[in-house]
Amino acid sequence: MLQRLQNDFEKLKAHLPAIFIITAIVSVVDQLTKRLVLEYIPPGAEIEIVPGFFNLTLTFNPGAAFGIMAGFDEPLRRILLTTATVFALLVVCYLFLKEYSEDRMGLYALSLVLGGALGNVVDRATTGLVVDFLDVYYNGYHWPAFNVADSAICVGVVVLVLKSLREGAPSTEPGKS
Repeated sequence: MLQRLQNDFEKLKAHLPAIFIITAIVSVVDQLTKRLVLEYIPPGAEIEIVPGFFNLTLTFNPGAAFGIMAGFDEPLRRILLTTATVFALLVVCYLFLKEYSEDRMGLYALSLVLGGALGNVVDRATTGLVVDFLDVYYNGYHWPAFNVADSAICVGVVVLVLKSLREGAPSTEPGKS
């Protein structure tokens, strides 16, 4: 088992600089944008960017994505979010080593997910809340506010899903199924 892990890591090693750079860029840009929003936008204020579609507004999310678990009592919420974060990081590590160790696009997509996760973990570790500020809406419907980290996670997951759908599609070549 140790030998297989070493082999998987050897395949991954050539991509580590790019993985680190993508992860770091996402985390740093996420934290910088949050600091700027905290400095210049009062909580609850809305700055219209694209009328009828997009605002900047400072909100604080005590829960998970889209406010899931926001209403839970603090000790339970913290335990559940910590457990979910540890589990998610273990899954990402597994995917880095086992599923995508030689797949550049998959590795880069996972790097977006990891960078976004780290950006939001920094918020939780320092304040217990995640800073959200991107507000997309249309005809009175508001998508829950989100941030750069959330965007990177979503883009990374969409790329992985599209890759798996494309690679899992049956072949159209004659004689292949």
